[in-house]
Amino acid sequence: MTKSPNYWNYAKKYISKKDKVMSALIKKYKSPSEIILKSRKDVFYSLCKSIIGQQISVAAANAVFIKFKKKCKNKINAKNVNKLTIAQLKSCGLSRLKALGIKSLSRQILDKTFNPKIIKNMNDEDAILYLSNLRQIGRWSAEMILLFTYNRPNIWPIQDIGLLRAISKNYKKKYLPPEKFISLLKNRFSPYCSVATWYLWRSIDPEPIQY
Repeated sequence: MTKSPNYWNYAKKYISKKDKVMSALIKKYKSPSEIILKSRKDVFYSLCKSIIGQQISVAAANAVFIKFKKKCKNKINAKNVNKLTIAQLKSCGLSRLKALGIKSLSRQILDKTFNPKIIKNMNDEDAILYLSNLRQIGRWSAEMILLFTYNRPNIWPIQDIGLLRAISKNYKKKYLPPEKFISLLKNRFSPYCSVATWYLWRSIDPEPIQY
C-alpha cells in the first residue's frame, strides 16, 4: 500500500470548517495510529476484490477472497486468474456470475480491450462509465475503484448503504436520508467528498474498508 493522498490533511481542515458533525468525527478518529485512505495502485486486484464483495457481508467476502488468493497461488494477476476455470473460481465460494465477471476481466486485461492506464486522464464521471462497461462492475463498484485505487478526492457514493446509514446516524435523519439533504452534503464537502465519506464510514464500522 502507498502513503495516504497528499490532499488528506488539508481536506480534513477544509471539511471540518464546513460542518460541525464532520469536525467531531475527524477529532474522534484522530490518533497516531489513524488508518487512512490508502491504495494498492493495483486495479485488477481491486476490481476482483470489489466483485467478490458485492452483496455479501465483509466477513463472507474476506473468507471467499482468502480462498481466491490461494487458488491464484498468492499472486492475483490477470495471467493467473485466466488460467482458472469457472468451476475452480466457483469452488472459492463465488457465484457463477461473479466467476464469469472475474474471468472476463482477466481476458480484457490480457487482450488490452480494457486499459486501466487511461483512467488517470479521465474525469470522475467518464472513468465511472468506462469501468462500468466491465462485466459485474456497476456504478458503486466503479466509485469504489476511483476512491480506493485512484484516491480520487471527490467521490460521493450515494448508492452505498453504509454511507447512507452513517448520514442518517450522524445527522439524525430517517433512513433513507432525503435526497435533497444528501445533495446538500455533497455540495458542502466538495471537492473532498471522499474524505467525508471515509469518516462517515468510520463512524459505523471500527475497521476501515480497503479495496
